[in-house]
Order: sequence, then structure tokens, then C-alpha cells
Amino acid sequence: MHSQLLPDNRCFECCIKCLGGIPYASLIATILLYAGVALFCGCGHEALSGTVNILQTYFEMTRSAGDVIDAFTLIDIFKYVIYGVAAAFFVYGILLMVEGFFTTGAIKDLYGDFKITTCGRCVSAWFIMLTYIFMLAWLGVTAFTSLPVYMYFNLWTICRNATVVDGANLCLDLRQYGIVTVGEEKKVCTSSESFIKMCDSNELNMTFHLFIVALAGAGAAVIAMVHYLMVLSANWAYVKDACRMQKYEDIKSKEEQELHDIHSTRSKERLNAYT
Repeated sequence: MHSQLLPDNRCFECCIKCLGGIPYASLIATILLYAGVALFCGCGHEALSGTVNILQTYFEMTRSAGDVIDAFTLIDIFKYVIYGVAAAFFVYGILLMVEGFFTTGAIKDLYGDFKITTCGRCVSAWFIMLTYIFMLAWLGVTAFTSLPVYMYFNLWTICRNATVVDGANLCLDLRQYGIVTVGEEKKVCTSSESFIKMCDSNELNMTFHLFIVALAGAGAAVIAMVHYLMVLSANWAYVKDACRMQKYEDIKSKEEQELHDIHSTRSKERLNAYT
């Protein structure tokens, strides 16, 4: 009976050791980062596609011929930026998780204190600086994402007021937001048929809510970056203390060895003198 329980106990201890080596703080930050980036990239991409359809269908805008940079070209650039952000932060989240694993007790016991303290300290400091820069970048992305939310909120408000107030002639001019040049007049008014169709369509409501979710995703990415900064700072402090402890242990071991050598030498001298 005892021989049957012994392998189970070893398996249980192994599982506990593995669970103890998981960096839960880094894991939570990584999940939050992936969720925020996924919401921002997915919803932002679909919202940009919906914006193109709204501009072409209801504002009667067309792509400019040649190498002229217009609103559609900028939207295409933003889409490619979204692709790059999704790929870059997928890799960066994996790197931060690996850094978290290398500063846990299980990895420390596996590789020893020396490798953790010499390499981990520099890596932690580098990731702290890089994460701080990314946090500032995500703050800028969050502020930039709030602009289309503000534009669509104004458009949604005009649609709502047009149905509440009878006879109101409200207009939305794209020149106010810099989407078109001053010489172009691209606007829709409540009295036009295209405005009524746009307000009644699900495309406007869907695009507006997609931009809101993308803004929430960018905010979640900012929170994840702040969480990562706290985790990396704690890891750096742990590695720094481990380095000091390692130096202390080396000095203590060296002194004990010297005392042992002195005691051994004196013992030999006394033995020689006695003989």
C-alpha cells in the first residue's frame, strides 16, 4: 500500500513545483495585453472598413487617382499599422512571459543563482525601459483612437436630434474634421435622402460601437503595460537582491575556507612540534 502511494506523492509534489514556477503576475498581464491588442486590432480593422463604406456610399467620396494621399490611403496605412502592431505585441508578450519564467524560483533552482543574477538583471532593466516606451506609445494610440469615437458620436447625435426635432436642418461637413480639403464640399444634411438612409442603416451603429471597443482595447493594453512595469520592477529588485546575496555567500564561503585553512595549518604545526 505504501509503495502505491509513494509515486502519487511524488507526482503531486512535482505538480506543485511546476505550478509554483509559473509567473502568475506576468501571465495575467500577458492575457490582458493579448485581449487588449486583439480587441484594438480586430475591431479597429473592421471599423476602418466600415468607415470606407460609409464615405463611399453616403458621402459620395471616391479614391483619388495617382499618388495623392487621401482619406482612403490613410485608412489603408492604418490597416497595415494594425497588422504590424498585432504581430509585434504577440512576440513581445511571449518574450515577457519568458522573462517572467526565468525569474521564478523553479528556473532559479534549475540553472542556479549565477546565471539568473548576471543575465537576468540586464534583461530585466532592458525590458523595463522598453515596456515604458511601449506604454507611452499605447497612451498615444488611445488618445488617437478617441478621435473617430468623437466623430461618430457627433454623427450619431445628429441622427438622434434629427428624429427628435421636426424640421431641424442639421449638417455634417467632413471639412470640419480634416478628412477632405477645404476646397471640397462633402457634407450631408438631415433633409437629404442619403442622410436618412445612413441613420437607418446598421452600418453606422456597428462602426461606432466597433470604434468604442477598439478604444477599450487600447485602454486595456495601457493597463497591461502598467502591470508589466510593476512586474518587471519587482523582478529586477529580486534579481538585484539575489546578486547581492550571491556576493555575500561567496565572501562568506571564502572567509570560512580561509579560517579552515588557518586552523588546519596550526593543527599541523602543533602535531609536528609534538612529534
